[in-house]
Amino acid sequence: MEACSKAKFQRYGSRKVMFLLDLVRGKSVKASQGIVPFSGLRCSDLVQKTINSAAANLGVKTGSKNPDLSKIYIKEAYANIGPMKHLKRIQPGPQGRAMPYKKSVCHLTVIVSDEKKGAETPEKGGLK
Repeated sequence: MEACSKAKFQRYGSRKVMFLLDLVRGKSVKASQGIVPFSGLRCSDLVQKTINSAAANLGVKTGSKNPDLSKIYIKEAYANIGPMKHLKRIQPGPQGRAMPYKKSVCHLTVIVSDEKKGAETPEKGGLK
């Protein structure tokens, strides 16, 4: 079974969030709780909240109040670029000019599953 959690319009760059998501993709939620806080990135709180929310959503779907986080795996995790039309700012430039810049936002999506990826299909001809 799968569950999804999304965090939209977050004030972080998508490339910086993707760096952290690459570290935890495919691991269990329990393992990600040990990796994410010690990454040293500002977006670690956002990523951890979204992962915990996806795990709680899976717990609601399965009907358990306290799901075992070591048996819930991060199946997909990605961050897309959000719109930049609302966060346009202007910085003063030389000789009275205006120097525009845009602040970036991202949309974060985390999908968790209760079965490990690749664990359900054993290889043929291997040792048992």
